Amino acid sequence: MTNSNSTTTKRSEIEKYIRVDHAGERAAQQIYRGQLVILGNHPMGDEIRHMMEQEVEHLDTFDTLINERKVRPSLLDPVWGAAGFALGVVTAAMGPKAAMACTIAVEEVIGEHYQKQAENLGSDEASLKKIVERFRDEELEHRDIAVDYKGREARHYKILHDVIQTGCRTAIKIAEKI
Repeated sequence: MTNSNSTTTKRSEIEKYIRVDHAGERAAQQIYRGQLVILGNHPMGDEIRHMMEQEVEHLDTFDTLINERKVRPSLLDPVWGAAGFALGVVTAAMGPKAAMACTIAVEEVIGEHYQKQAENLGSDEASLKKIVERFRDEELEHRDIAVDYKGREARHYKILHDVIQTGCRTAIKIAEKI
């Protein structure tokens, strides 16, 4: 692994980062698509659409990076999309606060994930680091939006939050490899 004092980042680390970030952004935009199925006409629908549009941009960026750098995407890419959509629909069906609790849980994990990547990228990957840091900031903005929409007031928030975060961390570990 590389750290910020290092000048180069191993190709295997870059491949892992791009593969897992692509998978995560696939799932994220599908979470918001699933939430919109239920909450599209809710007062928070426009905010969910805004977050989804940013996730689509993130996914497009990683699609480009996968092609430019010839990185194999996750073999489970369809699974990440389906799981994200299902998570979005289920949490939105539980209510707007539960949907926002989902967003808080997911975006906290992704913010941490991107922060670790940014810290590990060498100076040879300044452009990728800049992308990762911008996306990290946007993910944390999504978390803050969800907090503003009272996501922490969802019924059984702690359980919902912890289960979703465990799922996200597990998915990250799998997508890094498969």
